[in-house]
Amino acid sequence: MSFFTPKRFFFVAGHSEGFSKLNSFDCALLNARIGNMNLIKISSIIPPHCKNVKFIKIPQGSFIPVAYASITSDMTGQYISAGVAAAKPEDDSLPGVIMEYSSNGRKRDIEEIVRSMAQEAMRVRGISNYSLKSKAIEHRVKRIGTAFAAVVLWE
Repeated sequence: MSFFTPKRFFFVAGHSEGFSKLNSFDCALLNARIGNMNLIKISSIIPPHCKNVKFIKIPQGSFIPVAYASITSDMTGQYISAGVAAAKPEDDSLPGVIMEYSSNGRKRDIEEIVRSMAQEAMRVRGISNYSLKSKAIEHRVKRIGTAFAAVVLWE
């Protein structure tokens, strides 16, 4: 396997019900349009000079670096949510950060928390000028449900 330094990143989110917890997670990935990829969970750094883009169609079966949040529940009626936030310094020679968060609760609350986490990551790095973007999704569980949000990094 060869490794590369990503040049682009984008946000995805999906939710689903499934026959089992794993099937629910798989269907949420399909709903997020990355279900036929091999996800490699990464720690949450955006390389310098990496650009935020819209969705990129990646070849099926590819190994893709992903920072993600996911939650699965079998508690009927429960709201579950997942969110990610990316903070990118205005100085493009510096790395950015991705924060992930999932919990019981509504999308707006989870997104507020994950955005605060990204802001704190910039604060502890001494970076005050940055852009902040986020994506979150919620799901109301019927039987077995999953909420999934991710930042995908690519060449």
